[in-house]
Amino acid sequence: MTYPELQSELRHFGLELPMADDLSVLAAALTFAGRTVPNRFVVQPMEGFDSGPDGEPLELGFRRYERFAAGGAGLIWFEATAVRCDARSNEQQFWLNENSAGKFAELLENTRRIARKENGHEIVTVIQLTHSGRYSKPVRGSRKPVIAQHSSVLDAAHNIPADYPLITDDELDRLQDDYAAAAKLAARCGFDGIDVKSCHGYLLNEILGAHTRSGKYGGSFENRTRFLRETIQRIGSEVPGIFVTSRLSVYDAVKYPWGFGTDKEDYKKHNLTEPKRLALMLQKIGVPLLNVTIGNPYFNPHYNRPYAKAAKGTIHYDEHPLLGVVRFVDTVREMQQSQPDLPMIGAGTAWLRHLVPKVAAGIIQSNSAALFGQGRCSFAYPNAPKDILTRGAMDEKQVCLACSGCTNFMRAEQPAGCSIRDRAFYRAV
Repeated sequence: MTYPELQSELRHFGLELPMADDLSVLAAALTFAGRTVPNRFVVQPMEGFDSGPDGEPLELGFRRYERFAAGGAGLIWFEATAVRCDARSNEQQFWLNENSAGKFAELLENTRRIARKENGHEIVTVIQLTHSGRYSKPVRGSRKPVIAQHSSVLDAAHNIPADYPLITDDELDRLQDDYAAAAKLAARCGFDGIDVKSCHGYLLNEILGAHTRSGKYGGSFENRTRFLRETIQRIGSEVPGIFVTSRLSVYDAVKYPWGFGTDKEDYKKHNLTEPKRLALMLQKIGVPLLNVTIGNPYFNPHYNRPYAKAAKGTIHYDEHPLLGVVRFVDTVREMQQSQPDLPMIGAGTAWLRHLVPKVAAGIIQSNSAALFGQGRCSFAYPNAPKDILTRGAMDEKQVCLACSGCTNFMRAEQPAGCSIRDRAFYRAV
């Protein structure tokens, strides 16, 4: 596809995407929280599922982040890292604890060193702290769901019985301790920022949409946002010198009352009233940027990862991927323009392949987002930021094909990467 053909497709569907011929905006630095990102590119958090017994990074993990660092992005958002063993979605998911912290520090310093050597700049780094919630699987082949509320939609999709116990308020209180402890370790390792992950159907995202839950973490907006707000505030007060942010799902696309940011009458439409309110509250308590996303990769992956081919074992939705790309971009734009002084990160464009550069520039130029993130493309084509910044283009032979191959690895509980562009290390499953 060419840019004119893309414009023709957009007209066919009655859609618009911002585009700009001048890509220089992508090279502009951005300062927040006392740090300066040297360009507008972000490596989004993509799990490799290749850790050691204690959750520590191993050889493949070091290689992955060396590739990201050499690729030229100014901000590297390190992948989902469990705050406790039973919070992992895979027994090889990263897990930050006293036994693994030394390796994380080594990984971080190596990543910074490569960025300096290959690109001559200092990167900003964020580590994503997570609890996998209803998708917890800390032992291979054995699911151990932790749920904040029952959902007639998601329980049925994952065979969770009606009498399955909910995580209690007391347990959630103690979970805040785990986040604070992991954040202290992350600061000791040298990370610039902490992401209290609140997206994609995992535990904290589920709490945001827990309309049917009773107690102090459910029901009202104040209660549903309590865990995220209190955890961020606690880390901010107990871990000086590090900024706290969140990758935040602002639209779950799950029927009300089982989701966040969803129109009560039509779950295929968003209602960003609460997400905008939450973003303002987070900014007021010191959050300096937000990484905005939508959907649930286990349930409606076409919302957050518009694909050319569905992942194995997932429902295929008969929707043109371009509609998903525009939906993602438009949702982030509405959030960003509601709070123009809070930098937000947009993503979800991998399906565009080599046409990403002008769209990325258009997103930044039109203030639809302040930073541009790439996830799947970072697996496939880690040098994309450098090529865009130096050549003004992406190599069609290296781009992500949105084939869901990396997701297939994750679902098969195998180390994840790109089986198309990096097949010497990853073979298709």
